[in-house]
Amino acid sequence: MNHRVVVTGMAGLCPLGLDWGTVRAKLLAKESAIAAKTEWNGIGGLRTRLGAEVPGFERPAHFPRKKIRSMGRVSLMAARATELAIEAAGLPPDKIQSERTGISYGSTSGSPPALEHFAMQLGVQHTIEGVTGASFIQTMSHTCAINLAQFFEVHGRIIPTCSACTAGSQGIGYAYEAIKFGRQDVMLAGGAEELHIASAAVFDLLFATSTMNNAPHATPRPFDARRDGLVVGEGAATLILESLPHAQQRGATILAEIVGFATNCEGSHVVTPSPEGMESVMRQALADAGLAPGQIDYVNAHATATEVGDIAESQATAACFGRPVPISSLKSYMGHTLGACGAIEAWICIQLLREGWLPPTIHLDQVDPRCAPLDYLTEVREARLEHVMSNNFAFGGINTSLIFKRWGNG
Repeated sequence: MNHRVVVTGMAGLCPLGLDWGTVRAKLLAKESAIAAKTEWNGIGGLRTRLGAEVPGFERPAHFPRKKIRSMGRVSLMAARATELAIEAAGLPPDKIQSERTGISYGSTSGSPPALEHFAMQLGVQHTIEGVTGASFIQTMSHTCAINLAQFFEVHGRIIPTCSACTAGSQGIGYAYEAIKFGRQDVMLAGGAEELHIASAAVFDLLFATSTMNNAPHATPRPFDARRDGLVVGEGAATLILESLPHAQQRGATILAEIVGFATNCEGSHVVTPSPEGMESVMRQALADAGLAPGQIDYVNAHATATEVGDIAESQATAACFGRPVPISSLKSYMGHTLGACGAIEAWICIQLLREGWLPPTIHLDQVDPRCAPLDYLTEVREARLEHVMSNNFAFGGINTSLIFKRWGNG
């Protein structure tokens, strides 16, 4: 028997702020979170000097030191977002620590400073002095998932998703499937990412970063004819997912329902996306939800402001929907938060679904004529929303599509 899957709590930390009220205000004001990273000036050959940090985030004073020794910044943000989401869901400790509660969480990698330190000690200093077991755990690709498990004493299944830009959306999607097919009753799901020069450097090597270093608040520019690349960012977001019967039995407040998810791999090129693969994953998500394309009211685009990616995604979206569906990119506000983006964007999409409005893509002055004809949002729009789709695409041809339904409509 398939179970309906609902969202009963959620929280996010992103470059726009540490709570929904702040993020909402900045979206409505069309305010960018991109800033100059002058500390990167000494890196030879690096063209970009732009990034987006979570403002004011520090290790919460109440976090027990014993529990955070194995946490880098990426895990600390994941833990704080998860703590807030659990509080919002009203999920008691006995439910969290049940074997019927699990974790599905991702990031691009372990904590970059810990990786840097480990490589420096071993590869340059030729010593393991100063490298501890705890610091090594900070470097592991599943560092967020396992740190959340020990921090909250979770005993159910652990699903680490380390798939770059789809880590957060796969984290939510695999959690949805674990509940839908009866394997778990509750899942802590999401993704996190920590800003580091290494992330910027990787995209810089591919000539994919924005170099508008003297105009940080004018970039990135998804879908725009004058875009020049992406900006890297950081953050974390967690959704508490439950089966509908479990949520109802404990009297939980339901925020939204997840009705569709799909993920696929194009299997064709490591970094060049395929419109056919993108279109296919959207159609698979629609089929999973039992929806027609005309029932989707808004598409949150992956749209990182790279030429190849924006054009391919727009073509895939147009082919799937066959109409100018409303679409915008949240990355225009806060850059590409990599392993966190799918989770942060899901969190924001559910808030939009509940409140009935759509944010525009900022800096979109002239749509690239090579992009397919869609309803590109350039101003805030009020709308009655029933279903929204959020798409993410990663290196390796990994694609995801999530569909959320407004609660209270059946």
